[in-house]
Amino acid sequence: MTVTPAVSIDVLSTLALRGVLVAVSDDFRASTGLAVTTTYRSTRMALEAIAQGVTADVAIVTREAMADLVHDGVIAAGSTADLASCGIAVAVRAGAARPDIATVAALRRTLLDAKSIAFSRAGVSGMHFGRLIADLGIADEVCRKAHISDSFVGEVAARGDAEIAVQQMSELMAVAGIDIVGPLPDAVQKTSVFTAGVFSAAARSDGAAALIAWLADPRLAPVIAGTGLQQLA
Repeated sequence: MTVTPAVSIDVLSTLALRGVLVAVSDDFRASTGLAVTTTYRSTRMALEAIAQGVTADVAIVTREAMADLVHDGVIAAGSTADLASCGIAVAVRAGAARPDIATVAALRRTLLDAKSIAFSRAGVSGMHFGRLIADLGIADEVCRKAHISDSFVGEVAARGDAEIAVQQMSELMAVAGIDIVGPLPDAVQKTSVFTAGVFSAAARSDGAAALIAWLADPRLAPVIAGTGLQQLA
């Protein structure tokens, strides 16, 4: 018997939504008959790829980046939906002592005392962290002991190659072998909203719209919360 493969919705998504997409793709396929094939990149790297001609059916990036894509006609106007928000957090290898990050002063001391720190360069969290350590006057000290990755930096801590990992909460929670210490202090926190939209050149625009509606449905709130994100009201 010949089995007809399911139509696949191609998604270009920020790393922050990986946990959600992995969690819901099977149910989405069972309900709609549509498979989901996703490429994960930081928002900055996704924008660079789009600028070079990369396209898909659905894009999931930060709200600010999505607004630019709609303005440029890359994403169809009226097709977007805010999905979730997320802040930046700190993690350590599982079982390691949890450093004090309760205040900005404590966070500064912890970053100076750590022997090694993993963070990203191209993602929202990495760019914010770069500005943060500059504002705290410790950029040189931190960068001398940095492990920089444009993927899941929690994996660096899980291997024991860095004492501390700093990234979006949802990206840290996607990694096994680490413990989440907690979010950055409110005074230096950066909360990002992630938005989905249909590419103007989408080959499967109806399926893309169906996936976005599925991801924005309030019933997904527990799944979204379980991956370190917060669904928007």
